[in-house]
Amino acid sequence: MDSPNPMKKALSLLFLIAGVACLGWSLAMDCAGGGQLYQYRGAVLIIGIIGFFAGLYLFPTMTHHRDIVNVIFLFPLLFTFGVTVIIPLVLGIFYSMTDWTGIRYTQFVGLANYAQMFREVSFLWSLLITVLFVVFNMVLVNLVGFALALLCTSRLKGVGFFRAAYFLPNLIGGIVLGYVWQFVFNNVLVKVTGASLLTKTPSAFAAIIIVYIWQYAGYIMLIYVNGLVTVPGDVLEAAAIDGANAFTTLLRIKIPMIASTITICTFLTLTSAFKQFDVNMALTNGTGSVMDFMGQYLSNGTQMLALNIYNTAISKNSYALGQAKAVLFFIILACVSLVQVRISNSKEVEL
Repeated sequence: MDSPNPMKKALSLLFLIAGVACLGWSLAMDCAGGGQLYQYRGAVLIIGIIGFFAGLYLFPTMTHHRDIVNVIFLFPLLFTFGVTVIIPLVLGIFYSMTDWTGIRYTQFVGLANYAQMFREVSFLWSLLITVLFVVFNMVLVNLVGFALALLCTSRLKGVGFFRAAYFLPNLIGGIVLGYVWQFVFNNVLVKVTGASLLTKTPSAFAAIIIVYIWQYAGYIMLIYVNGLVTVPGDVLEAAAIDGANAFTTLLRIKIPMIASTITICTFLTLTSAFKQFDVNMALTNGTGSVMDFMGQYLSNGTQMLALNIYNTAISKNSYALGQAKAVLFFIILACVSLVQVRISNSKEVEL
């Protein structure tokens, strides 16, 4: 039962009213965009937030005090998430339906940017090769990472060195990595084989896949290693006593027992491959000729979706169209991720 305290209640109400007043004042100054005290709007905002939560904390209630304290402690995280994720997402969806120039917009155009996006043959090609890139890498990175994990959990000498060596490429930035491999493909490989992988679109696309696997497989390997070392040793010993060979043990015991690890790795490779940007830009910058796609000649044969969005907004200075593509990119990535996790979780239950 609540224990009323008139003095404490009056003080808490004072803080609440003062906090709300400061919040409203700072918002009004920001909307007005000027005034004598405009430079102090940030300080007034902070004072308002502190005053409001101080009033909540001092409010004399026994029943809801714990809930109030929990909200106060969660507020910094929720506020940061709202400011950095929720608000930009909502504004991005709104700007994608306007003629936004990156600074201001003059009119609401509805779905015109989305219609224009799907009329761009170059964008459809970027979407297509991005899906192909995701499929190839989701399979190959996991296979290579799992094979390296099996090697690094064996009884070979120097396993620690191999773990560090395989993980090292993941520490190199994608831009640096792209330029290093560009040098390898355009200089070293040309002297050895007489041809570079970057001269034609199919081989350049394959080169991006090779570089991505080289960079990301070591990271996936460490996750698989962590899963494999959690498999109980007595279960493996029992399987060996029953006459199970290495392949049967792997197929019937290890893989089912690390199903959750497989789910994590496939999710990480899927989302990372969809968002591929830096290696794509540094290695080929999206160039590559496509002689005929939907009746048109294209010069962006290796330009994947993230790079296409960047070039639309920055290079072509078409921010509204780029934002529309980014919204579609978000929807595709969210839907694919949800479906993939749902399927993987069902497989975990079966295993």
